[in-house]
Amino acid sequence: MRTLIVGAGALGGVIATRLAAAGASVWVATRTAQAAAQLASSGLTVTGVGGAARFRAQEVAPLRAYDPARAFDLVVLATKAHDAIVAGPQCAALLGEGGTLLPIQNGGVAEVLAERLGEVRVLGGLSNLGATMVAPGVYEQRNAGHLLIGELSGARSARAERVRDWLGRGIDVVLTRNMRGATWSKLMINCSVTTIGALAGCTMREYIAVAGGRELFHRAYDEALSVALATGATPERMLVDPVPPGWIGRTIGGGETDAWLATILSAYGGVKPSMLQDLERGRPTEIDFINGHVADVGNRLGLATPVNTTIVEIVHAISSGTESPHPGLLQRVLAVCPLRTARDTSGRHSSTPS
Repeated sequence: MRTLIVGAGALGGVIATRLAAAGASVWVATRTAQAAAQLASSGLTVTGVGGAARFRAQEVAPLRAYDPARAFDLVVLATKAHDAIVAGPQCAALLGEGGTLLPIQNGGVAEVLAERLGEVRVLGGLSNLGATMVAPGVYEQRNAGHLLIGELSGARSARAERVRDWLGRGIDVVLTRNMRGATWSKLMINCSVTTIGALAGCTMREYIAVAGGRELFHRAYDEALSVALATGATPERMLVDPVPPGWIGRTIGGGETDAWLATILSAYGGVKPSMLQDLERGRPTEIDFINGHVADVGNRLGLATPVNTTIVEIVHAISSGTESPHPGLLQRVLAVCPLRTARDTSGRHSSTPS
């Protein structure tokens, strides 16, 4: 399959390099001509989990420079969410007959593009790969994650299997017939791993150890899970069961919960959050597509999401320069969103957001 990787950040760089190292024909599209020239000169290098690999692309160019007559069989859209919405139509124009556009962003990007371009062109995708761009063209893979792909309709399809087999040459790819549920499962992790790490200015393993870190993780996750279930989605198991042990609308602590959290930490604990990297580089974040999406859907459904809403506000403040990432921000979120005591349906006392 003639494959174009759009976006040469951490995720796009790792996918392009791993796939090319396995002998596939891969092209790379960047945002600017300057970035394309730099990558064409330096090549792409991946280290870390999965071993070292190097790739000098057959062609690296800005997306706008690619001719629609090139007729790619597969375009993997690995940009940030806000860029993907803009670039989607350009990517679709580069597809040959029967070609597939595979967005792998957080949130509802694939659904938005499918509405605009048609599901016949768009395959749903999510990434559980953890990677860091050390420098342009230099990447470190931080976990043994995978891409999750599937038809947005939930149907089984030959094209999804073809894409899985092709990309599977270089990275692990898993098929699902519950893309909607998988999207929510990834959002729940993002809301409580990526964005809290961005607030604290550190990895998940580091922020879990500071005051308020564990509580804020669970409260952000609990809100996102409540909203997901209210939409009628069935969150899909990824690393862990999406519903924490003993969950009653909030997470209950204990040995099983600690083991559940430890599994998440084993995969993401040492990964520098991509949103923190964006903040450090002065780039736009995906906060509105992550915690912001939870807050927006919760608002439409009449569900309060004070923790996720406050996280969005503080990340925007960091982006504007009025705040800086710091562990003390975790306690600030909790102070703004105190718990109140209520009785659940079983008559036991439980704490819920005020």
